[in-house]
Amino acid sequence: MLKIDTNTFNPQILYVGDCYTNEPRIGENHHHDFIELSIIYEGHVKYNIEGREVILNRGDMLVLNPGVRHFDIAESGMKNIQIHIGFRNFTLAGFPRNTFPFKETVLRRNQTNSKILPICAEILREKSEENPGYDLILKTYVMQLIIQILREAEPEQIQTSGLKLSMEEFEKQQIVNEIIHYMEKHHTEDVSLSTLSETMYISPAYISRVFKEETGDSPIHYLIKIRLEKAFVLLKDGRFTVKEAAKLVGYNDAYYFSKLFKKHYGFPPSKILQRTS
Repeated sequence: MLKIDTNTFNPQILYVGDCYTNEPRIGENHHHDFIELSIIYEGHVKYNIEGREVILNRGDMLVLNPGVRHFDIAESGMKNIQIHIGFRNFTLAGFPRNTFPFKETVLRRNQTNSKILPICAEILREKSEENPGYDLILKTYVMQLIIQILREAEPEQIQTSGLKLSMEEFEKQQIVNEIIHYMEKHHTEDVSLSTLSETMYISPAYISRVFKEETGDSPIHYLIKIRLEKAFVLLKDGRFTVKEAAKLVGYNDAYYFSKLFKKHYGFPPSKILQRTS
């Protein structure tokens, strides 16, 4: 199985959507700057992937890496339910970030013992019931789904030539993973470039450059996102005020925290408390 670093496996889930089609339609040709999984939960559909048309049936899926152009085509008589999941911040040891190293975009279902569809059934159930904390449960199911896809992958499906990182690139990836692990573990503390430098025994300038190359983000901005995501979960729980949630993730200034939160999510943290009350 392809290796995931369990210390830093924390994909950012952008959306989990289900789509029901029962009449002819042609989707819009598009691509993403993140990974998308598209699973055929029921029925069948045609897809155009980079100009090549394929028929997908129940249990088949698309693993769409960033930049892959695609659209679906539902012809007369085609009915289907699809699950679309978008996420980023995903790394496999030795491969570029946000890349599933499969030779083909289309993965056919292993008819005998695949666990993909049962996980999808749980995803659909959680989405429909919307019980408290359902978005966090959805994330755990998506993480389970990612791992299951990797478990069920056959060796001949894996693309190694042209994707594997060089030793220098792999070492940089390991450094960034260690930094992320440290920030996840110490996000409530006063973390700065200086503390990261002292912890890693690496210059602040090198940390900034390597981290930006690997993630597209600065270490401190990445830390802010970690704190805000954890604060979001705390506020959804409904037991904490904005001030308490801010302090629990490392911000003593609730006003400053609220400004960061609104900039990141597009709405103030108080709005979550209104939804849970």
